[in-house]
Amino acid sequence: MSNPYFQFKQFTVWHDKCAMKVGTDGVLLGAWTSVESAHRILDIGTGTGLVALMLAQRSLPDANIVALEIDEAAVGQARENVIRSPWKERVEVVQADFRKYRSSDKFDVIVSNPPYFVDSLECPDRQRTAARHNNSLSYEDLLEGVSGLLTENGFFTVVIPADVAEKILRFARAAQAVATMRGKSYLSMGSVSMGIAGSIVNPDFFQEYLGMRNESIDLTEIIRRMAEGIYDKEEYAKAMAWTEKYCKKNEGNDFNIPEKTKTRAQKDEDWEFIVKMTIIMRDLMQGNPKLKELGFKEEALGHNAIAAGFQGQRQWTDFYPNGDFSEALLNTSFDWNGIREAFVVATENDACNGVAMLFGHLLTNRAQIFSDVRTYWSPEAVKRVTGKELTGMAANGIIHLINSGATTLDGTGQQTNVNGEPAMKPCWEITEGEVEKCLEATTWYPANRDYFRGGGFSSNFLSKGGMPVTMMRLNLIKGLGPVLQIAEGWTVEIDPEIHKLLDERTDRTWPTTWFVPRLCDKPAFKDVYSVMNNWGANHGAISYGHIGQDVITLASMLRIPVCMHNVEEDQIFRPAAWNAFGMDKEGADYRACTTYGPIYK
Repeated sequence: MSNPYFQFKQFTVWHDKCAMKVGTDGVLLGAWTSVESAHRILDIGTGTGLVALMLAQRSLPDANIVALEIDEAAVGQARENVIRSPWKERVEVVQADFRKYRSSDKFDVIVSNPPYFVDSLECPDRQRTAARHNNSLSYEDLLEGVSGLLTENGFFTVVIPADVAEKILRFARAAQAVATMRGKSYLSMGSVSMGIAGSIVNPDFFQEYLGMRNESIDLTEIIRRMAEGIYDKEEYAKAMAWTEKYCKKNEGNDFNIPEKTKTRAQKDEDWEFIVKMTIIMRDLMQGNPKLKELGFKEEALGHNAIAAGFQGQRQWTDFYPNGDFSEALLNTSFDWNGIREAFVVATENDACNGVAMLFGHLLTNRAQIFSDVRTYWSPEAVKRVTGKELTGMAANGIIHLINSGATTLDGTGQQTNVNGEPAMKPCWEITEGEVEKCLEATTWYPANRDYFRGGGFSSNFLSKGGMPVTMMRLNLIKGLGPVLQIAEGWTVEIDPEIHKLLDERTDRTWPTTWFVPRLCDKPAFKDVYSVMNNWGANHGAISYGHIGQDVITLASMLRIPVCMHNVEEDQIFRPAAWNAFGMDKEGADYRACTTYGPIYK
């Protein structure tokens, strides 16, 4: 028979009256948790009091520890162990249900070795079941309670199973995204582009669902700042030198007819114009302290914008160089100032797609592709047009993602992961060599002046195949509200001759990503055409990685139902309360979101 106690150097823990005995996980939790500067510590589900005593041994002499336990027998044993220890004056054992526990003072450190098992076979012993299974304290309840008890800079340390850890991280990523958006703004540069419904910015949606405000400027503000010199001249000189070295040298052939072809001098002026425009658009979003030094105190503030959109078409692009360069560079993880976090800028001021880009960016810390979901090419159509057949992952058909503007240069796929595969990486993982590869893979063609009368330059590249990606789109449905669409899949490479013939059917000066969704038995994903046919608009936000499960968790927090997705059901993590709204998961999502309503309403 095992000992009824566990002997440490400075104290002894008896565990004969507790369901949970002293174990490795508790010992490690007590040894690893950082308590160097903590004055108030909370141990949730203390059991024998083991972790609380270990933290008392390692913490500051004036640190106070509350050891919380719901089981009466365990409470009694924990109190006995505390009384026998050298720290009985600093450890208080409290019998309470954590879900109902309240404290006027918050804690610097919270630890928990909670019930471990979820939806698993239970032990016949009631006390042991309560200790080992999370029936009485769900992880959702645990996290919600901790968030209200922890100081702003406090730490929470917990022992959990690996599968639950992923759910916790998913929850944390989504929660951080929700918190990051609150109080920020979406900046509309211009207004509605070409009558596009998604470009009609709905302030009620932003305020009620995201906690964001809307700010807007007339596009004449960009011209005013150019005319009055309201930009950093030193940065402009640096930006032009960088652009000359990496972009202008890759200027492509001019495919405009002679009557619409600009002179060399006019093209050089366009380059200068679009570089200034890029700096100004960034300053409008986030401000620039250098402008205050130049005497422009108000302009230096910016609009606190976490995302923005640029109208462009048609009034601006009928007269001035287009926004393609500015949108592409801002959405990229680097520029003349080096490697940095990508901005979120929606072309055509499509705020609905801009929000989807923002979701992807906040969940992954990666640049986002903005693309037209332009054309579905069936195997039969490809064979008829090119005389060749699609093969490999593209064999069932492909979707042509293409856009003249906000396609990040990260989308070239010239960055690589640890396995040497094409990737789009967080900015802190990108190397200078990868930056140069992205730039080298990009051609800047003089803009098509049948479409962009004012000229400018459009980026062109072909995304490398083999990247796992998630395409998403937010739609606003009158009478219903926002809904989200998600399609996980991959970028694919096709025969170069097929690519050339298909690409030139749209616009050979724009960047292309060939996309294949993952098919399944859901009606919207029974074939590639169905994905295209069920897509709510002609724009999509594309994020690196299969992150549909993260997006679904975020959407549930924001009370936005998901109307279309191909995420495996066992990967979906929504609040447990959703279960009360029916067995039909999609219908339950709609009903729950409707019942709870937007979080800021």
